[in-house]
Amino acid sequence: MAVGDYHLPYTSTPFEGPEKLLEIWFAPSPAHVPDAHAPKNGRIGLRNVPKQVWEDMLDIVKCKVLSVVEGEETDAYLLSESSLFVFPHRIILKTCGTTLNLLGLPRILEIAHKFASLPSVYRCFYSRKSFMFPERQLGPHREWKDEVSFLDAIFPNGAAYTVGKVNGDHWLLYLTTPGQCDANGETASSSPNSFSLSPLQSENGEENETNQTPQNVESDTPPTQDYTIEILMSNLSHKARESFFLAPPVQDAPSESPSLLGRTLSSTIGISDLFPPHLTTLDAYAFDPCGYSSNALLKWGDGTEDGHGGEGYYTIHVTPEEGWSYASFECNVPLSTSPSSSTKNIPDLHTLIRRVVDIFQPGRLSLTLFISNANNNAEEDEDETALEAAQRTFKSALTAQRPVSYTSGDSVTGDRSGENNRLLYKRTDKINYQFGGYNLAFASFEFR
Repeated sequence: MAVGDYHLPYTSTPFEGPEKLLEIWFAPSPAHVPDAHAPKNGRIGLRNVPKQVWEDMLDIVKCKVLSVVEGEETDAYLLSESSLFVFPHRIILKTCGTTLNLLGLPRILEIAHKFASLPSVYRCFYSRKSFMFPERQLGPHREWKDEVSFLDAIFPNGAAYTVGKVNGDHWLLYLTTPGQCDANGETASSSPNSFSLSPLQSENGEENETNQTPQNVESDTPPTQDYTIEILMSNLSHKARESFFLAPPVQDAPSESPSLLGRTLSSTIGISDLFPPHLTTLDAYAFDPCGYSSNALLKWGDGTEDGHGGEGYYTIHVTPEEGWSYASFECNVPLSTSPSSSTKNIPDLHTLIRRVVDIFQPGRLSLTLFISNANNNAEEDEDETALEAAQRTFKSALTAQRPVSYTSGDSVTGDRSGENNRLLYKRTDKINYQFGGYNLAFASFEFR
């Protein structure tokens, strides 16, 4: 829900919850930025860019900074329309509504060159779920082909993909291969690649299942693992949506700040307990009259010699209005597909999915796991692959009958919980892709 919309009646104008997600890598890792060995106040690379410079870029995109959390490795900006994450070597810009996300890209390239001596792009990713109200979008975001054309003008070596049913919920992805960009962010001359990969019908007709490997995407993997899980949810239950509407103000009572209201709401409905609180720095905001956004920085790993561990993030955004209700969850902390040994640890993927879905009780949801892989083109072992382990976890978390768990302790019997407070979904899509250096697991589910 946008800050600029909260003076309007929340039933008057549809709001586009599904976000546009732009991620730009200017180097393979923080160790590859020019000032990696000469930090200023403990900060290197893009983290030395002044806040005002990012705010000026966001004016182009048509959103504002609400608050910032500065971590040891990451700066997390909570925006009027979603989030901005700044790392030493990359930037993630996630914006909802009718924001002009891609129009910020040329300015981001200029900022990286001028303020961080990063003149070229290592990788670029752009993705989004299919829009609910595409006719309301502006600029290059009116149609996917226009977004692809805009990106191709900057990155001629990019490739565009449609993941899932074109006439249903689907996910759109554009990515570039590394190492072909000049000082203006433009790639060396090459032919743009564009695919629309149609899923195959399974024998039982229950779901679509596809495994595809685009052969013309060059294989190259960042030296450190890149992991992103997204849970994109729509048609939230009435009971779940209620929590995200502010109560009418009490006359003469002191008003609470949106940040305090956001933190209180996070605790009440269980968002604060998605990950262990002692590992989490949460920044939340409750919009008036409705809506919610939060960023969190997470400490994970055990600092072992193999380099696993560090600072990650998760981000949540909620549009609760009936008719276009939507919630998104995104996290870059690698989650195990094996059960976690302790509630004090980072949860496993199965546990996290259930916690998120229990809070929002969606009628439909899509999950994507995007993970780097050092040897995508090699023959697979007989053992279960990371993609199949993720798909197995998606299915077991959502299709097995179970009681609904609520961190807040309240028994919720909204229209999505069914008999005996059970959530049960059926899988409608299962698609695995292998790109150059990356694997993708995509699955869609509907409430039974």
